[in-house]
Amino acid sequence: MSAARTGTQAGPGTDRRRFLGVAAGLAVAGGAGPLVGDAARTPDPAHAARRDTGHRPRRARPLFLGTYTSAAGGGTGVGLGTYDTMTGRITATGVVDGVADPSYLAAAPSGRTLYAVDEQQQGGVTAMALTPDGPPTVLGTRSTGGAGPCHLSVHPGGRWLLSANYLSGSVAVHPVDRATGALGERTDLVSHLQPPPGPGQDGPHAHQIVTAPDGRHVLAVDLGNDTVYTYRLDESAGELTEVSYAALRPGAGPRHLTFHPSGAFAYLANEVDNTVVVCRYDRRTGRLTPGAPQSTGTGPGTSYPAQILVTRGGGFAYLANRGHNSLTRYAVEAAGARLRLLDTVPVGGDFPRHIAFSPDQRWLFAANQKSGSVTVFAVDARTGTLRRAGEPFAAPVPVCVLPL
Repeated sequence: MSAARTGTQAGPGTDRRRFLGVAAGLAVAGGAGPLVGDAARTPDPAHAARRDTGHRPRRARPLFLGTYTSAAGGGTGVGLGTYDTMTGRITATGVVDGVADPSYLAAAPSGRTLYAVDEQQQGGVTAMALTPDGPPTVLGTRSTGGAGPCHLSVHPGGRWLLSANYLSGSVAVHPVDRATGALGERTDLVSHLQPPPGPGQDGPHAHQIVTAPDGRHVLAVDLGNDTVYTYRLDESAGELTEVSYAALRPGAGPRHLTFHPSGAFAYLANEVDNTVVVCRYDRRTGRLTPGAPQSTGTGPGTSYPAQILVTRGGGFAYLANRGHNSLTRYAVEAAGARLRLLDTVPVGGDFPRHIAFSPDQRWLFAANQKSGSVTVFAVDARTGTLRRAGEPFAAPVPVCVLPL
């Protein structure tokens, strides 16, 4: 048995994740305001999608930034902004104050609700209502039952919110009110008890929880015990049942995976040993089968892969490298079964913690935690080449960027 339900847990005290968060805050200490840019801190309705009076495409689209509010120089809540769909340029519009350590953000499939983790010892998840004509409204916070939640995602049906407690090594499920997007009391909490922690780890550290493209299985990536768990979600009760788990080589430190559009393969970024792995995914059973570790192209020295993305067409993948401060570009070949390293591109900032595409995948945004900046790249759909679009946008300890 590799996982078990449990009550509220007390995770370990200071770990590498918290150290990195605090160190990043110190690196930008003295910065003022939640977003440094073209507007003051007061939320401006212009951050949201505007109502068009003609038939031209809307140029200003909403963008949200996660940060560490507990870090020196960090923000005071969820950063609000817009980006220009023609130039990629980011404009600050305000902040949603009072959300503690919102280090990861996710939007509901409906686009009407934004969710944030509260990455604290007593972890929580916060829901915010989005409107076309004003700033988000906080709907409330629910406990995750664990410490240091660092990732969340909304089940495709929009009825359940899934979250990963890093310090406690557990995953949680919360119901979502269909009418308002608000969260109900937690319906499940599952701890990763087996296998034992990997080399140099003090216990399990759940780092990501995401639904597979088939919609039938939920996968949880655990850095602490080098494992990816597959669960089946009971969509009537909001409970997880483990169906399999995939063990990575000891010391790999898996952090984040993303699926190929076919749903037959997933690409896994390993933080500790600085590798990527192509995994075969069985849609019938939910079983993930990891392949051989591959190079990130960062060469000698210390670098921690953070996140990997794949294009909608399945032709290219991009990996954010903290330490090397670059983005690796891969060609995706053999119908998704193979990654071929093409090059690495300087990110123009320090410690790219999170990367995200705009919905049309014309732009790629990189949140650089230690330099307090967000870099925007134009993505060539034909070649996958990245071209930096202007100077990086200044923001306090950005650890997540979410363009809508």
